[in-house]
Amino acid sequence: MTGNATTPALKKRAPTLYFIVAVKLIKGAALVLLALGVFTLANKDLPEMFSQFLHWVHLDPENRFFSGIGVWLGNITPANVRVVASGTFLCGLFLIILGLGLAFRAKWAIWLAIGESAFFIPIEVFELLQPHNPDSPAHPRAALFAHPKLGLFIVLALNVFIVWYLYENRQRLFRHHADGAG
Repeated sequence: MTGNATTPALKKRAPTLYFIVAVKLIKGAALVLLALGVFTLANKDLPEMFSQFLHWVHLDPENRFFSGIGVWLGNITPANVRVVASGTFLCGLFLIILGLGLAFRAKWAIWLAIGESAFFIPIEVFELLQPHNPDSPAHPRAALFAHPKLGLFIVLALNVFIVWYLYENRQRLFRHHADGAG
């Protein structure tokens, strides 16, 4: 008869950790897919594609607003597109690796996730403290939320929660690494 002392301890379920893993993996996959889409635009005539898109959705490409976007797109070089796509791809890959590290409960992943989430907190606080410029009739902005900074506040709260949760539960969630060599 064997006692419980020799039975290896099973990892405890952590639904919040699984939620964080899912968020990191979904964001990473979305960024990788976006980067691949942007790579396909590198050698295309962006102003012409934009004009065709405007015709497709039955908007006037001669409108001052849309023609300004067309001029701006004309200034974008294929090298600029590749740089943006490469940066987006690397960010997506980073999030996928981070999500997989958290899923497998690698010790390095928890500290990387804490650092990655904490990195954006000062930036989000700074943006929240910036004065709100109300919509002007000449330049209306589409709002996803009733208050323009509500979305940013939700992202800030989520990042603060992730940092707090991972830091407070790092020993419990990643115990098998604390006992061993690595």
